[in-house]
Amino acid sequence: MKILFGLLFSITVLNCNAQQKPTLYHPEANAAADIAAATAKAKKEGKYVLIQAGGNWCTWCIEFEKIVTNTPSLDSTIKSAFIVYHLNYSEENNNDAVFQKLGFPQRFGFPSFIILNGKGKRIHTQNSEYLEDGKKSYNVNKVQAFLDLWSPNALKKEMYGR
Repeated sequence: MKILFGLLFSITVLNCNAQQKPTLYHPEANAAADIAAATAKAKKEGKYVLIQAGGNWCTWCIEFEKIVTNTPSLDSTIKSAFIVYHLNYSEENNNDAVFQKLGFPQRFGFPSFIILNGKGKRIHTQNSEYLEDGKKSYNVNKVQAFLDLWSPNALKKEMYGR
């Protein structure tokens, strides 16, 4: 009886974990068209596009999403300054042409972050390793600094008191 109970418990836990796995990336998406739409929206709203390249298989990609949504200052900065797009890289669709156009950001591993201005020009590619805090998560201060330094506000003269 204990073995049966243990087996049923294990199946239930595995099923719950499978259902809770977030789906940030969509292999079926037309990434080029989606990025063009994100760029148009960013231009209209005076924002930049923040592309998070990775896949649903990437634990660091999921961790970044968790820390951003659970840290009010990061969540606020992203919502006010960026249009976010999750660029898929997986066995189902590795988006070769899009990654090539963006300067092969996968060379940094995953996730990698690409910032586009409102005209769709790539202005920065960020290796996520520099934003990490040990082997389990990201450093909130480093992520905040990255977002602040690559937001449209960073280029406003009044930000520098002169």
